[in-house]
Amino acid sequence: MKMPMKKILSGLLIATSASFASAQSSLYQNGPQQELDENLELFDKHQFAATSFGFRQIREGEVDGNQAVTSEFHHAIAALKIEQPGGSDWVRRFIRNHPQHPRKTEAAYELGSFFFEKKNYKEAIAGFQLMGDGLVTPEVQSEVAFKMGYSFFQLKNFAAALPYFTRVKGQKSPFRPDAHYYSGFIQKESGKFDLAIADFLEAEKNSFYAPKVPYMIAGLYYQQRQFDTLIPYAESALKSGKTLDRKEEIHLFLAEAYFEKRNFQGAASNYDAFVNAKKRDLDRSQVYKAGVAQFETGNFQRASDYFKVSAVQDDRIGQVSSYYLGHSYLKLNNPQFASNSFNAAYKSNADPNIKEDALVNYAKLNLERGSFQEAVNALDAYLENYPNGRYARQAEDLLTDALINTSNYLRAIDHIEKLPRKSERMRTAYQKIAFYQGVVYYRDKKHDLANTYFDKSLSTPSDRDLVVQTHFWKGENNAAADRLPQAIKSYETLQGLRPNASDPFLLKSYYGLGYAFFNTQQYPKAEAQFRQYIEKGGKSDNREHFDEALVRLGDVYFVQKKFTESQNAYQRAISEGGSSVDYAYFRSGVVYNFQNRNSEAIAQLDRLITGYPNSIYFEDALFQKSQINMEEMRYADAVDGFSKLIAARPNSQFVPHALEGRAVANFSRQQYDQTIEDYKRILDRFPNSTNAEAALVGLQESLTLQGRSAEFSQYLATYRKANPGNTSVQGLEYEAAKNLYLSGSWEQSYRAFETYLRNYPQSANKPEASYFMADAQYRLGRKAQALELFYQIDRDKNSAQRSRAVQRIASIELENKNYKKAIGYLRESINYSRNPLEENETFSGLMQAYLETGKIDSTIFFAEKVVNLGNVTPDNVPAALLIKAKALQQQAKTNQAEETLRDLVNDYKSIQGAEGLFLLAESQAKRKSYDQSNNTIFDFSAPFFEYDYWYGRAFVLLAENYLALGETFQAKATLESIVENSPNAEIKALASQKLATIQ
Repeated sequence: MKMPMKKILSGLLIATSASFASAQSSLYQNGPQQELDENLELFDKHQFAATSFGFRQIREGEVDGNQAVTSEFHHAIAALKIEQPGGSDWVRRFIRNHPQHPRKTEAAYELGSFFFEKKNYKEAIAGFQLMGDGLVTPEVQSEVAFKMGYSFFQLKNFAAALPYFTRVKGQKSPFRPDAHYYSGFIQKESGKFDLAIADFLEAEKNSFYAPKVPYMIAGLYYQQRQFDTLIPYAESALKSGKTLDRKEEIHLFLAEAYFEKRNFQGAASNYDAFVNAKKRDLDRSQVYKAGVAQFETGNFQRASDYFKVSAVQDDRIGQVSSYYLGHSYLKLNNPQFASNSFNAAYKSNADPNIKEDALVNYAKLNLERGSFQEAVNALDAYLENYPNGRYARQAEDLLTDALINTSNYLRAIDHIEKLPRKSERMRTAYQKIAFYQGVVYYRDKKHDLANTYFDKSLSTPSDRDLVVQTHFWKGENNAAADRLPQAIKSYETLQGLRPNASDPFLLKSYYGLGYAFFNTQQYPKAEAQFRQYIEKGGKSDNREHFDEALVRLGDVYFVQKKFTESQNAYQRAISEGGSSVDYAYFRSGVVYNFQNRNSEAIAQLDRLITGYPNSIYFEDALFQKSQINMEEMRYADAVDGFSKLIAARPNSQFVPHALEGRAVANFSRQQYDQTIEDYKRILDRFPNSTNAEAALVGLQESLTLQGRSAEFSQYLATYRKANPGNTSVQGLEYEAAKNLYLSGSWEQSYRAFETYLRNYPQSANKPEASYFMADAQYRLGRKAQALELFYQIDRDKNSAQRSRAVQRIASIELENKNYKKAIGYLRESINYSRNPLEENETFSGLMQAYLETGKIDSTIFFAEKVVNLGNVTPDNVPAALLIKAKALQQQAKTNQAEETLRDLVNDYKSIQGAEGLFLLAESQAKRKSYDQSNNTIFDFSAPFFEYDYWYGRAFVLLAENYLALGETFQAKATLESIVENSPNAEIKALASQKLATIQ
């Protein structure tokens, strides 16, 4: 905007140059004129500081009028140029002093231009206005008009500025593009968009404004919603190759226009271009529209990136963004994120229609992904809030499905029974749910209730296969309740339905019915059922049952004296190598013994004795073998066998009989002293045993043969004391106390035994009475007193009750957390465990004690022992797997620990499984495998809903994983859901605490 001085002066001086020409010649003859010319030359060279003093000297000297005016003018202008204090005042003084002088216009121009360049637009306007109507060139007129307009523009006086710009626009001037540009801006601000566009289009023809005005023009088209004009204009501008000002804003206008025209592809690419420029952020409504554009073009990942931003507030944009976000995550196969998003949309009240749709989508999604309780809660909310809603009928059906899958069968049954109309689908569902509830009651040993719900299921026999299953489980339920006639009826009803031969429950019914007949001594019928089970695929159905069926078939044949068939059954059981091999060897030996094939009998028994030393039939086999040797009159072998039994199992129930057998064998060998000692042991240690009287008779005979009859009277007195007869008061008192114990009257039984021992301190029943007293104290919760009594029994190494006392001591010390003491007694208890239940108690105790004392290898060893026992109790195996996994974690064997936890979670839907799921997901999260951890929770958590603490911990962990992944929206939504829905106060508090850190 600044013009060269010579050019300006030439323009201003054209009109007055002639008046000065005639006087020039004479001036050069004078000294002042020469000095004036020299200063004018310096002035033309812009040496204003030098000339300012010179012009002042000339003006104050002896000069004529023209010289004085010229000096005054140039002195004022020079002072202005070098910004001397008062310079502008000297210019104004010149204008006032010479209002008619031609130099007055030039002075005013210089004054206005000076202030214009200094951006003092108010003074610039005043300066230019002093020019008056002086003669200037059109070029200068245009310049001054523009600068006047621009000054008013900068002072926001658009009304005053516009006429000046309009004047310039009508002239051929270098300021014309500038005038169009600023005029366009004023018209835009005045709302005259068409005039503004016209001005900007003219300005765009200038190379300086060509990159600047497309943003302005695009914005004006957008403001007028002239999208059809905006789109081609903006596209052309963007493709022009120019370096456009605010190019990203043009992309934004174009994106908005495309969005309004439903051209989502164009909108999506231009929203992305704006965002990628990183100049500023989109506002939330624009973020939402960018998300919609990406969603509509199928770019769901990018859509979710936008919707996560626009969904953060609880307003309509937030609600609809959450709804779209839910659908985006569904397309991305991320059901958990989708669930949280639909839930967030439902929680907002901004749009009732979206709220309703979001709730239904949330319910359906959770039903599909197996989060059945969340689905139930959502469907309950829907039916309560929208009883006549668009999806009410669908919600009723979905609720039935959800209730089935939550195991909340009673609620589902009640729901269906209250429906006024029951479709065939509902009837089928009712049949299934009632059946499931019957199975639940069966497993809880609530046999009457189980039958009630099995009958409910049978009342709507829509599914024939389920009818077959129901009769089977009804049979199992009655068998478990020892209602064998009813069990037989159910099994026979099942078989009478003639299901497909491959039906697994038909096969299972053979086993169940076989056992029912076996236990009611209907052996021919039992034989037929067991044979059917074995022959028709029992091995593939259940290996344990198959092994059982083989030996039970052998037992059935044996009872019917079909010894060959019995032997064949036992031999097949042996060849199959299943869990009943030890029993089969024992029974095979018994059968051979009945067939007088004693060598073969002993061979079978020896295989058990040598191959299965820990078998519960080990004692039976030793005793049976010794008895056979007695029959064969191999007395030395018999003595050896009985002695091994007594030494190996000193607390066995067979010991008094083994002592008797050894006494008889030694008697036959004429080893009377040994005979006498064994009979004495029976009478000393087992005075109440069933063979005590036989021992007394044998002792009398042996003592007589040895001439020691005098010793007999002592043992006769002992026997009489221990066996006073049924009419004995002592015996009646003891039996009364024992009956109180057996009926669970612990306090009364303790007092009764206490009185009994006070009355009969030397009673042969004292060891057993002492045990009953100790156990009664234990069951009354008096562990200290019980423990003291058990230790008293333990100190009597010959007590027949010592083995039981050892087991109890182990249990109590374990409960008391005296793990080192417990371990010693538990290890001894291994020798006294006669069945899997006792073995489980011992191994489980050792597993726990070793874990607590930090002996991890031993912990794992006994955990595996428990697992190998199988499901002796409902929770022994899952508890062992959980402890094994924890032990492996302590050893930093992460892979093995996780493998164990996976087995636990897959196989046991128990509280141990629930904790195992959390530990597995936590282990994965600790490895920073957050997605794997999340998937573990999503895929496996549903069956553990009832264990609210561990279920809640898993979902708090899920939120922590989201935070680690940068998914703050999902973390917040998950924690909010926990706070709202968890029934566990501790979990609610934990979730609230974590939620507070991210809000």
